[in-house]
Amino acid sequence: MGIAQQGPDGPEIWIRGPVGEAAPPRAEHGQVLAGARRFAWVATHGGAGTSTLATVFGGLDAGRDWPRSEPDAPWSVFLVGRTHAAGLEAVSYTLDIFRRGEAPPGLDLEAIVLVADAPGRLPRPLAQRVKALTSVIDVHQVPWVPAWRIGDLGAVPPRESAALARLTASAKRP
Repeated sequence: MGIAQQGPDGPEIWIRGPVGEAAPPRAEHGQVLAGARRFAWVATHGGAGTSTLATVFGGLDAGRDWPRSEPDAPWSVFLVGRTHAAGLEAVSYTLDIFRRGEAPPGLDLEAIVLVADAPGRLPRPLAQRVKALTSVIDVHQVPWVPAWRIGDLGAVPPRESAALARLTASAKRP
């Protein structure tokens, strides 16, 4: 369901984000104001769930690549991984790239997003690894959503991911 709004260059159609680029906001004397940052989902391993998250929450599905960064187009990055052992290891490895300052310039690590790899609670060893990550950075957990497994991505995101939905709604979508 899209919403049509009158923009500076005519109607703007929204389908989980703007179809075209909106003109940047301007102050009284014409200077461009800083807008919300664009954000991208970066997979720390194959099958992490970036495509699903981009469809449900908006933003750029960068896959396993870094989003292209330009001086006038900074990116907020969400590192995405599954909650199984290999997924959490991949998240930790990629997080370390930021810690060492080896991530491309112009990228800011917003948070880690962990997508459930199965329904139910995490086994204790995995829950402890998640706890260790949350001591270092904001971690958003997305629960198992059976509808997503069969391709039904149109439903409202689960209430457990409400904070993530608010965070992504306040960011500019590419």
